[in-house]
Amino acid sequence: QVQLVESGGGSVQAGGSLRLSCDVSEYHFSSYCMGWFRQVPGKEREGVATISSRAGISYADSVKGRFTISSVVSVGYGKKILYLEMKSLKREDMALYYCGTSPGRCSPYVGRYFAYRDKGTQVTVST
Repeated sequence: QVQLVESGGGSVQAGGSLRLSCDVSEYHFSSYCMGWFRQVPGKEREGVATISSRAGISYADSVKGRFTISSVVSVGYGKKILYLEMKSLKREDMALYYCGTSPGRCSPYVGRYFAYRDKGTQVTVST
């Protein structure tokens, strides 16, 4: 079972930047689609961005031009690291951010096919 550990969340003023990281264990899962999703209390989890070698990169319309998803392979540690560079943060970006993996479907709009860890990392944006 793939292990996911998010980090990098924090508090920032509107217009600021943050970079989230997600350690994805089990190197052989590196062929999976990986993505970032977010959720605010009382609302459903929504997709932010996804990346895979086969499907490429996709962003939700709300973050296009401001967020960048990327990944690197750490062969020595047998894991993949997923990043989400967030710039020009808005109040509406404030949420609990999760990384997830999917063996097949790859899009921010098919979050139900992804596996997540329960914890996530909190992003708080103040005005």
